[in-house]
Amino acid sequence: MNALAVWPAAAPVLLAGLIGLLVGSFINVLVLRLPVMLQRAWADEAHAMLQPDAPAPTRERFDLLYPGSRCNACGTSIRWWQNVPVLSWLWLRGRCAACGAPISPRYPLVEATSAVATAALVALHGLNAWTGGEALLLWGLIALALIDYDTTLLPDDLTLPLLWLGLLLHAWLAPQQLGSSVLGAALGYASLWTVYQGFKLATGKEGMGYGDFKLFAALGAWFGALALLPMVLLSALSGAVIGIALQLTGVTERGRPIPFGPFLAAAGLITLYAGPQTVIGWVLPGHG
Repeated sequence: MNALAVWPAAAPVLLAGLIGLLVGSFINVLVLRLPVMLQRAWADEAHAMLQPDAPAPTRERFDLLYPGSRCNACGTSIRWWQNVPVLSWLWLRGRCAACGAPISPRYPLVEATSAVATAALVALHGLNAWTGGEALLLWGLIALALIDYDTTLLPDDLTLPLLWLGLLLHAWLAPQQLGSSVLGAALGYASLWTVYQGFKLATGKEGMGYGDFKLFAALGAWFGALALLPMVLLSALSGAVIGIALQLTGVTERGRPIPFGPFLAAAGLITLYAGPQTVIGWVLPGHG
């Protein structure tokens, strides 16, 4: 009887976890394929501009749906039962069924992280339209952090929809906070753009990319103008600590640029779960 009494409250959380698990599998595909798709699109655009009379290069179709999943080592197609999130990796003991090549543990880690994080979001904030938007933000931040870590790219295809989603949800569900959302988006972009220009003027080097400005603008749209300062401080602090640790342990070569996007995404996730008012109170007592 006690289990039956708990079930109505637990069901949305469990359902959210299942959805997060499936989305985590899609995030793995997105992280691997979107940068390649963008590079191909840029190459085609450059070819059209530089050689307008030459025929466009022909390539095998490559997008988020085609070709199907296959082993990176031997090219064998992965069957559906070998592609069940987390469980298939455990069943196969982290190796390709055809050739025995190791399968990166990052795949099940991303899937499990997405599942737990989505379930926690619903447990904290309930099941409603706003939480649905927050889930999209959560999944977008995970994908952006991984793509930026792998490629130093923060695609507009992800940052700009997150920015507009934050603004539109405030206009629909929290119109009294829309002004702070719009101001947060504008200041988020402008603040990092100013830092970028100052660093470039002082050193002649580019310290970050325009994708960082757009991601910070998206976070400003979601959490408001006052949350920008604590988020950038969290990003800088975590970036410095982790960057030094990676270099001291030899994981990253000394002097190699470390993308800032994953640390911005981490700050956004901390703010998502702790709440913007709590995070603001850490840095600006009396304003939380």
